[in-house]
Amino acid sequence: MRSLIFNIAYYTISAVYAVVCAILALLPGRRILMHGIRSYARLTVLLMRWICGIRVEVRGTPPKNQPVILAAKHQSWGDGLVMMAKCGDVNFICGDHMLNYPLIGWVLKRCGAIVVSNQGGAEAKASLQAGVARSQGEGRPRPILIYPEGHLTPVGTGLRYRSGAWLLSSQLDRPVVPVATNLGQCWPQQKWTKFAGVAVIEFLDPMAPSADRDGFLAELEHRVETRSRALEAEYSVRRGESVFHPDTAV
Repeated sequence: MRSLIFNIAYYTISAVYAVVCAILALLPGRRILMHGIRSYARLTVLLMRWICGIRVEVRGTPPKNQPVILAAKHQSWGDGLVMMAKCGDVNFICGDHMLNYPLIGWVLKRCGAIVVSNQGGAEAKASLQAGVARSQGEGRPRPILIYPEGHLTPVGTGLRYRSGAWLLSSQLDRPVVPVATNLGQCWPQQKWTKFAGVAVIEFLDPMAPSADRDGFLAELEHRVETRSRALEAEYSVRRGESVFHPDTAV
């Protein structure tokens, strides 16, 4: 029942904020618009806690307003919202499927988001390069959030890490902060059902830019996946389960 209530509340505020942020996007600059987006993200995190019993715990130090690349595990539709709520003024890379939602394309353009093709290849690389150029031109650099796998993954699994995080790091000369999570155990991918518990977002030690693409990506994948598996195991222990089990849905 709580999942039903949460989803009704979440999609209602999402529709309202889509309209509000589209209006805010008409104003010069992006400062007020980003305040609106972060307000939406923070309200969603509160609803997760109040309605579903999902408490977000942050470990490590969120690099607020620092010129870094945030390379995060992507298990849940809520990942980006939690990161926006906890990391201040963040730029982000998203797939072009987001343009299919009403008003979202306009808002993404106005807030400076880097939109890349979900199909990968030359088109995705070109759009990423354009985003790099825009980031270099920003007066005050801000964190850039990227999901190296490129897609949502089920809990306990992972995909090959793509080169986007390495490319951003090397071309912008910024460190990469790996981010592990187990949020998918509370809010699995894009599923309707939610699960009570502690969702951890853990900011790991930064990685310096490197000319060794393959070695860099292998180390990034190792750090993020290892810590994410550990957080998933911790969640199961807290709930007295040997593995993640869907019978505890709310």
